[in-house]
Amino acid sequence: MDSDDETQKSTDADPGDGRDESLNERLDRNWAEILQELRVTQTGTQILTGFLLAIAFQNRFADLDAFQHRVYLVLVAVAVLTTAVALAPVHLHRGLFRQRRKLELVRTAHVLVQIALVGVSLVLVGTMLLIFDVVAGRTAGYLAAAFILVVSVVIFALPRVLRRRPSSTPTRAEGRVDRPRRPANL
Repeated sequence: MDSDDETQKSTDADPGDGRDESLNERLDRNWAEILQELRVTQTGTQILTGFLLAIAFQNRFADLDAFQHRVYLVLVAVAVLTTAVALAPVHLHRGLFRQRRKLELVRTAHVLVQIALVGVSLVLVGTMLLIFDVVAGRTAGYLAAAFILVVSVVIFALPRVLRRRPSSTPTRAEGRVDRPRRPANL
């Protein structure tokens, strides 16, 4: 074992966070968390894309006006692109497997997940626009899309707002938080 491996195993990646994990352990945990987020994102994106693709084969599709056809085509393009971006970290992992590039993998996958989430938001906004436009009229479509856009912006802003607040998780200096202790009588 060389000195770099020794340092990574024995040195805490962030001594102030209370986790007591090496850089490699932290990267493995971050990658596992990204994979869990991707499972949720990919499933939802693929189902939504499938539904969008099926719309063109419905009888009422011919009744849509030119605006609705354009919105639909943009939605399909964004949904398919979002699905591809959400799948990209898996391909990246395969390409970098056993290359000792986990840091780049985690950083790049983080960016790809962020892009995929923006894509999902755009598809949701566009879907609301299309459905409300078809069912209730153009004004209702614009209002529904604007509402979902505002909700999406709030969701994207929430982590930034929370990062500005003091953390409620104690640091190592305040006492470790591993798991709740069981009462002595159990």
